[in-house]
Amino acid sequence: MKEKLKGRSFLTLKDFSKEEIRYILDSAHELKADKKRGKTHQIFKGLSLAMIFEKPSTRTRCAFETSFGEEGGHPVFLSLNDIQLGKKESIEDTARVLGRMFDAIEFRGFDQKTVDTLAKYSGVPVFNGLTDLYHPTQILADLMTIEEQFGHLEGINFVYVGDGRNNMAHSLMIGCAKMGLNMTVICPDSLTPLKDVEEYSVNQAKKSGGSISITNSMTSGLKGADIIYTDVWVSMGEEEKSKDRVEL
Repeated sequence: MKEKLKGRSFLTLKDFSKEEIRYILDSAHELKADKKRGKTHQIFKGLSLAMIFEKPSTRTRCAFETSFGEEGGHPVFLSLNDIQLGKKESIEDTARVLGRMFDAIEFRGFDQKTVDTLAKYSGVPVFNGLTDLYHPTQILADLMTIEEQFGHLEGINFVYVGDGRNNMAHSLMIGCAKMGLNMTVICPDSLTPLKDVEEYSVNQAKKSGGSISITNSMTSGLKGADIIYTDVWVSMGEEEKSKDRVEL
């Protein structure tokens, strides 16, 4: 499995099978346990990571920077004030330049097409640290936390309350569906998940033994919940919609 995953980009959980996600989670549990024992493996010794941030972050930046650095790698933070991404240089050109200098790229920003383009033209693995459509690395951390608390994933009744068409809802649906959780999305009718994400997740849930449901009812949606997960009603870049979301 290790060789099968080597060199691949991590753009969306759609690209990974249940078995591959299982391997990643198992590896993460082992590395975390070793870290608590004061043991590191220097997995990334001699490697460098370009970290591109269009959007500010606390947890995502610190998680990538500390984990890569503690395992011997050299992370380099790049904000839009540091590079010409999509301005004087096209995304394709930026990808080619960074791909020659770095061993991998992490991107946190707005458009999913940007991270897809970086992966297509850089020639190195690219990791999605958040776009408006998906946030797959966060969901890996969430699934890991669920396992730490419950000891398993299959059959867990997971309820998400919030904006159903944001990156967290989409990636949670895909992750829960692939790993056999029963996920309920509670959201207003005007903020339901994208149809293609819903259809994909429902099909994946059928294969894993899980389920995906969407409702606007707090009463029925919360019934039997093992986990209640909430997120902001106004995502980054949508601040002008704050008043409308409060009224919902």
